[in-house]
Amino acid sequence: MTKSMTEGKPLPLILQFAVPLLIGNLLQQTYNIIDAAIVGRILGADALAGVGASSSVQFLVLGFCIGVCCGFGIPVARSFGAQDYDKMRSDIFHGMVLTGIFAVVLTVSCVLLCPQILHLLSTPEDIYTNAYRYLVIIFMGIPFNLLYNLLAGIFRSVGDSRTPFMFLAFSTVLNIVLDLFCILVLHLGCAGAALATITSQAVSGILCYVYMRKKIPILRLKRQECHIDGDTIKMMLAMGIPMGLQYSITAIGSMVMQSANNGLGSIYVSGFTAGMRIKQFMMCPFDALATGVSVFCSQNLGAGKMRRIKSGIKQGTAIGVLYGTVAGLVIIFFGRTLSMLFISGEDAAILDASAKYLRCMGYFFWSLGILNVCRMCTQGLGFSGRVIFSGLAEMVARIVVSLCFVPMFGFTAICFADQSAWLSACVYIVPTCLHCLKICEKSCRELHKYDI
Repeated sequence: MTKSMTEGKPLPLILQFAVPLLIGNLLQQTYNIIDAAIVGRILGADALAGVGASSSVQFLVLGFCIGVCCGFGIPVARSFGAQDYDKMRSDIFHGMVLTGIFAVVLTVSCVLLCPQILHLLSTPEDIYTNAYRYLVIIFMGIPFNLLYNLLAGIFRSVGDSRTPFMFLAFSTVLNIVLDLFCILVLHLGCAGAALATITSQAVSGILCYVYMRKKIPILRLKRQECHIDGDTIKMMLAMGIPMGLQYSITAIGSMVMQSANNGLGSIYVSGFTAGMRIKQFMMCPFDALATGVSVFCSQNLGAGKMRRIKSGIKQGTAIGVLYGTVAGLVIIFFGRTLSMLFISGEDAAILDASAKYLRCMGYFFWSLGILNVCRMCTQGLGFSGRVIFSGLAEMVARIVVSLCFVPMFGFTAICFADQSAWLSACVYIVPTCLHCLKICEKSCRELHKYDI
């Protein structure tokens, strides 16, 4: 099930890796859309607003989890590319230990601070109860989220994007079934939607672990590899924490933006929630492509093949920009129609808000092709710390727009906050990625490990 990406044409390898990942992401987002549609259509607009009122803080916490797990996968991919399998399994062991520690700390902290978080987000009183019930259950599921993302990251690091896709597909179907059961049969409301989500995550994570133990011998840990090494711990933290912080720093700006939007009333909260669901679905190809290029870079760095790395980054960026242009046109012209998946045609004001948000975003959607590929490649090359500043640029841009322009222009300013963040981050990450490539090239030459 493992696959080396150090031989063969770069783009076909990247796309072959990215396709299962893309389908898995689309399935996940399809569930999110169905989840929002079930909540919005069955429980009403207020319930939809309750689920969406905390989406930015969910991105902050769960994004940190995803980032940390992706960071732990970088040394695994590098060791795999260098064919140092003993070191690879040691990296996996240390990643599991650290993930367990993060699971305990994050779960306890977030559950206890849930009320303060919602008040910080200026959550309207009429949706506060639904928002709290949904968010506190999502926080309780943090260990399951970490488990799945760590194991999925390990599979991808060794070139296997199909296995996590299969389990994600199963959990997505399970999620939908549980969603309907918890809401329609058990009448648990927003809490039922959250309970269905964490249950399906738990199932997918456990299945990934069992499969790794039973079916992939190269990833099966040996007793002599299961001992704590201080240097390896430091190295794993140096990769994981900056990537987690990059996601979280970006989310802080989103929290400020969401707080500003929540203050505009439940109509704009509902419209923004529907628009966000569609945006997240349309962003799936960016994430899959960027992850594919990142793993490609990590494996080839381990093999010292810099020429292949440069080729992969160029081709990946070109494909990303092309997709972003096409997707941008779709949400510009069909945003309102897509929003009707979640919102009744009778709620014209909410539909107008969602369509406006999507239309404004569509003009700059292409920039995500540059941002995601360059950012993930910089991380894949081992410079996770430098990537933090791209997240910082996004955070500052969203905060400036939210605090300075929302009071003057209202929801119109919200509609342009993301775009300002993306362009600001691009200004930083593109030259940074090029500089990191030069550093890696120099290092490979010094180690006499450079593919000319």
